[in-house]
Amino acid sequence: MEPKKIRELKKDELILKLKDLRMDLLKMRFTASVGQLKNPHKKKELRKDIARILTIMKEKEIGK
Repeated sequence: MEPKKIRELKKDELILKLKDLRMDLLKMRFTASVGQLKNPHKKKELRKDIARILTIMKEKEIGK
């Protein structure tokens, strides 16, 4: 996700999106441990999206 799109979301939507991404990452980790992961680059993208959402949530909390 792009930061611009993330900033447009409300706090509740950000929390839901964060939960969904974390669940996807968890499922992907299990799939990778079994050796059936088709796209290992997707794991890196999910981690970055989670970090972006957390960063933007912190910015909104601080009041930037």
